[in-house]
Amino acid sequence: MKTVDQVLTDIERRLSTTWAVSVTTPSTMADQQPSQAPQPDPPTAPWPHAFPLGQRATADLAKDFAAAAAWAATWRTWSEANDTTLRTRTRLVHGTDQQIPTHLLIADVDHAARLCGPTWTRRLEQGRRRAAVLTDRFPHLTDSGLLPATVAAVDNLNDVDFDLLCRAGAWFATHDATGLTPRQVPIEGMHAKWLNHRHALVRRLSARDDLGLLPPHPPRVHFTYLDPNHRAAGGRRHDSATIGDRTDPAYQPQIVMISENKDTAIHFPELHGGISIEGVGRGGSTIAALPWLAAADHIIYWGDMDADGLEILDEFRAVGVPAVSLFMDLTAYTEWERYGTNVDSRGRPLQARPPRPVPHLTSAEAELYRCLVAEEWTRHRRVEQERIPLEVAVAAVRRIVNPSAQR
Repeated sequence: MKTVDQVLTDIERRLSTTWAVSVTTPSTMADQQPSQAPQPDPPTAPWPHAFPLGQRATADLAKDFAAAAAWAATWRTWSEANDTTLRTRTRLVHGTDQQIPTHLLIADVDHAARLCGPTWTRRLEQGRRRAAVLTDRFPHLTDSGLLPATVAAVDNLNDVDFDLLCRAGAWFATHDATGLTPRQVPIEGMHAKWLNHRHALVRRLSARDDLGLLPPHPPRVHFTYLDPNHRAAGGRRHDSATIGDRTDPAYQPQIVMISENKDTAIHFPELHGGISIEGVGRGGSTIAALPWLAAADHIIYWGDMDADGLEILDEFRAVGVPAVSLFMDLTAYTEWERYGTNVDSRGRPLQARPPRPVPHLTSAEAELYRCLVAEEWTRHRRVEQERIPLEVAVAAVRRIVNPSAQR
């Protein structure tokens, strides 16, 4: 049998999935005359709703009726104090009829919100205000049935961003933005990143399948030539490649070093036939799109010894980049842990987190990954790659390239 707290959790769970529909559905009382009796909500309406309280088998009820009676009394007291209705069922216990609560009936979404706290009541109030604005300014949302989903989608926007979203939707509904970049759209208060993050919502409000904006700039990869002969001949030291453009490096590299740290990539020591690439973070598909990278004899990835670095390594391999890792296992961690940290670049503590699937890591890499995300891990959760001397790194790369050489 359920406790009050357990049923409140059930109520909040239902609120989470139904609140937007509830605040955008006109009340069934709105069109009734005062003399008319209230009509029940349609069967599909999320409220009212009866939440089951759980029931004991007859034998268990008789065996410990004192506990069941106390439980029932608790529910009656709570229900009366919170103006709710209990449904009961007559049960025969020790030869007498007993009224045992079976369900808690919540009349409407507002009652549910009051039971779940002021955060929910404010959410409903905001949702209704915004639903009214959206209905007035974008009536097609109601006609298309998109109003509830839109109210839910704007729930986490502050008032300034909601107002900007409405202005953007109205502008695109009446203007042709063909050929403009997001940065060039003449809407006060809006910047390119804001629009890029809310592109789908603006399309919905403007009733356009396509805003006509130019696509984002193709990504670029920056890299540094490490070959000493190339440098001695006066060749350029740094270069870049735009994905989708025909761009070949000054020479076909035999060794490609991918480093997530820009300083490490730029200042990596000279290496015959080598090129060092500045990593671009998550995904790996950008760097994988460089045809000359796939032709290299050796591709080496060097990231921080932390959960993010190991996940990025897994993502590189997932898109077909056969990278060998550098200093990304528990042996390397133990050697360099003295330079470890437990805060990120903004000074926030690094926390344990549920592990992600990393099927492309080696067993040694996966072992370190599991340690770094584990709740019980009490050591540092990150060793930054730049703390490892570059001369140590280049020597390790040479051992990877030529494992038979003397150490």
